[in-house]
Amino acid sequence: MTFGEKLRALIAERGISQRKLAKLVPCDNGYLSRVARGERFPSVALAERLDEILDAGGQLAALRPASRPSPPLRRRGVLRAGVTAITPDIGHHGPVAPELADYFAEQLAGHYRADRYLGPLRLMPAAAQYGLLCDLANGAQAPLRPRLWSLAAGYAAFLGWLYQDGGDLDQSAHWHDVMLERAHRSHDPQLVAFALHNKAMLLADFGDGPGVLDLTSAALVHSAALTPKVRVLVLQQAAHGVSLTAAAADDDAARAEAADECARLLDEAAAVVEEVDDEYPWGSACRTAHYLDIQYATCLTRLGRADEALTVWERIMPALVEGGARRDVGVFWARQAHAYAIRREPEQAVAVAGEVIGAAEETGSARMRWELQALAQRMRPWARERPGRRLTEMLATLGGDT
Repeated sequence: MTFGEKLRALIAERGISQRKLAKLVPCDNGYLSRVARGERFPSVALAERLDEILDAGGQLAALRPASRPSPPLRRRGVLRAGVTAITPDIGHHGPVAPELADYFAEQLAGHYRADRYLGPLRLMPAAAQYGLLCDLANGAQAPLRPRLWSLAAGYAAFLGWLYQDGGDLDQSAHWHDVMLERAHRSHDPQLVAFALHNKAMLLADFGDGPGVLDLTSAALVHSAALTPKVRVLVLQQAAHGVSLTAAAADDDAARAEAADECARLLDEAAAVVEEVDDEYPWGSACRTAHYLDIQYATCLTRLGRADEALTVWERIMPALVEGGARRDVGVFWARQAHAYAIRREPEQAVAVAGEVIGAAEETGSARMRWELQALAQRMRPWARERPGRRLTEMLATLGGDT
């Protein structure tokens, strides 16, 4: 019996709906459906979590293949269902119109804008455009060829982000690896540095502070040659690496030193953020209001410096709520709630967390769920009191663990 077959059998035996199971994990229901049909390769964490929820005693987790199966080939520029690996590039036959590069650049910029409002679940068709771009790039000649590879890298980065926000970190890591390879094909040092930033951002979700610093340090080796946009993105990600590393050390002196270093890195980014004016379709988040303030407040919250963090959160949140995208604002609300919990204000923490629930359901953002689950851990001292019980009730609507 395959993993997918056993999963379907256990779902039937336990009398649980697949949608409810997805909420309990939590993960995207569509993604879980593809795992059950054998069209997606489950991560170790997902296999073990499903085994635990379905009380399979290790039988389900044991059926997870030891390695990812080879995907079907892409033929004639069309991505067949289930293809998410780097597939053999067969090339486009005939001349490639330069206007196609402009078309794909406009589409990619539109995808990034739409993601801020729609979340990850509705934008996966970008994978088909990525496949077509690879075929076009293989059939193109200089100077169009590197530009098409640059766009293909941008689409891979976007797909990596969608999977990351949707909670499938294995697929996200895969697409970020694809992006890094395509970035090198483009011969564009800005894109290579952006790819390192994206990989570092993924490692931040894993809590790997030293790994984040490894990659951001590599991107900053030739800092003076980077565009303002790339410098801002890499510097702020380095601040996250510093705060993650110090937070794991659990040393007050180290955390104070880390807060100073985060401020220094973000000040360096602030010195050039107004100069961001390139036409790259990716990485434009740094142009949004209070971008660096958000990173600073996040780092301070992570370091347990709640008073300083809340001074920033309370100053910027009204403007973010008024002009921000639903998905992004939900993540920021959750981080603000975490800061209130650190400051031992559980009622205020739960009040703010309540604003997150609707956004999490609407967008399918796993990052919001993770933020809320981290808040639940921080709220354990009040688990039997009214705010703790209220948070448990709210998380239950999302299938979140408390």
